[in-house]
Amino acid sequence: MSLYSLEQVEAKRQELLRHPIYNQVNSPQRVQIFMQHHVFAVWDFMSLLKRLQQQLTCIDVPWVPGREARFARFVNEIVLGEESDEDGRGGYASHFDLYCEAMQDVGADLEPIHNFIDSLQGGIDPFQALKDAKIPESVREFTGQSMQIAFEAAPHEVAAAFFFGREDIIPDMFKKLVPVLENQGYSVERLVYYLNRHIELDGDEHGPLAERLLQYLCKEDPRRWEQAQQVAIRSLDARIRLWDGVLKEMSGWARC
Repeated sequence: MSLYSLEQVEAKRQELLRHPIYNQVNSPQRVQIFMQHHVFAVWDFMSLLKRLQQQLTCIDVPWVPGREARFARFVNEIVLGEESDEDGRGGYASHFDLYCEAMQDVGADLEPIHNFIDSLQGGIDPFQALKDAKIPESVREFTGQSMQIAFEAAPHEVAAAFFFGREDIIPDMFKKLVPVLENQGYSVERLVYYLNRHIELDGDEHGPLAERLLQYLCKEDPRRWEQAQQVAIRSLDARIRLWDGVLKEMSGWARC
């Protein structure tokens, strides 16, 4: 099995791209709802990335050289961009911080994600913090699955979730959102900057790096490719259910 014979993954990918959510982020209130759900996916992305950094680089003291410097560089390049990117205003910020700034600009509720981060910083077990968080069940499910993969899955399975569930699909999803947001006539400048930055980085740089990393970790092992396929489908399915949750809350707001 090779990366390009994963037909079930491609079918699930197309199902995600056909989701009706992309045309529905079309009012200030709906932008707020979308961001309040999606910010948890922005956060848990970094846990997947940090797990890969643990596996492929040395972050311990004393330092010892890794086995594959080229893949250590790949991961470190992605970390550099995600954790300390140009913020569009002459400074630097993590993509999570950029997203929270964009949420503030549009008046989205930051209290749930801030309370969750406060719990983590206070030493609360992340799964318990997620259980306690006042968030929609679809968000809890999505984030819980991401954390389970980050903590417990094999490196090639983490790489599959990272590539198929994030770096490969994100540019195409965000390309659907940007025109809808830009045509609304209200200021979403920071959100559009965040989305365009991901379209640029993930499409041109991070996506191809993540793909090569997955190929390296799976090699020609059919068992690993089968496991990668299973994780990829689970990750894409979880995103579909996350979008379903956003759409459900948007519909509830529209009926009020």
